[in-house]
Amino acid sequence: MLGLQYFSFEELWSPWFFFLMTALVILYFYLAGPWKEKHAPSEPKVTGVQKTLFVSGMVCYYMAQGGPLELLGHLMFTFHMVDMSLSYLIAPPLLLLGIPAFIWRRAFRASFWSKLDWAMHPIFTLVLFNMLFSLYHVPVVHDYVMTHFTVHRIYYLVLLVTSFMMWWQIACPVPEWHRLTDVRKMAYIFANGLLLTPACALIIFSGQSMYATYNDPAVWAKAMGYCVAGDPTILLSKFSGPSFFNLLSPKDDQQLGGVIMKLVQEVMYGCILAYVFFQWYKKEHGDSADDEIPDNGALN
Repeated sequence: MLGLQYFSFEELWSPWFFFLMTALVILYFYLAGPWKEKHAPSEPKVTGVQKTLFVSGMVCYYMAQGGPLELLGHLMFTFHMVDMSLSYLIAPPLLLLGIPAFIWRRAFRASFWSKLDWAMHPIFTLVLFNMLFSLYHVPVVHDYVMTHFTVHRIYYLVLLVTSFMMWWQIACPVPEWHRLTDVRKMAYIFANGLLLTPACALIIFSGQSMYATYNDPAVWAKAMGYCVAGDPTILLSKFSGPSFFNLLSPKDDQQLGGVIMKLVQEVMYGCILAYVFFQWYKKEHGDSADDEIPDNGALN
């Protein structure tokens, strides 16, 4: 069980976070159902696909930040990178596409949001998210964030917000708010892949384990304070450190985590790039077909 049997139900499943996520799902179904029928009856019906995408995104985020995967991410760097992939590369686009346009319009209809329009410039969101994500994986920054609870919460919240800002350019659910054409979206996705590559390469090709959180028992115990109740240093009297739970060496664990991050990124961006390309191709092909109809008629 990867060592999960040594931890309590509360430490594994974070009940309060689970209740929060459940409340948000209930709120979503209320807004998509009874509230919509009363306040926005003319809006298109929320589809089953949208509901599935939203719930899937919430499950991914909960498992990565509150479920067993979150605890495993403190035991093995490999699972930490799985958590990062779920939290910032998979969950945000699922949630964006799952929430219908009328909810977004209502949420951002206040006039003061227009003053922050500059923050949604595609280049700014592209650079901001990838810079923060890459900076997080600089060893000294990573270890500091992992061992300081308040900084940990703030940094993860900022990463979540900036990931939504970045994904908004690609998966914007409100048609009239699109900033990029399909061709520019393809370039944007490609640029995202390039900007994440240096961080992944640093992790994969480093000749040694870089993160004290996963190779120094004292630092690991301090980081575990985020997951377990009471004094986390007691863990050192029970276990030798993260090596107790890891069949891999710290270096191999780190490299595997980097490979997983890169693979998830490539698969996710590749699938979305293919989808955007075929959507663009269909539009171009359809336009060409439409253009040929009047020409043929004129010749006749």
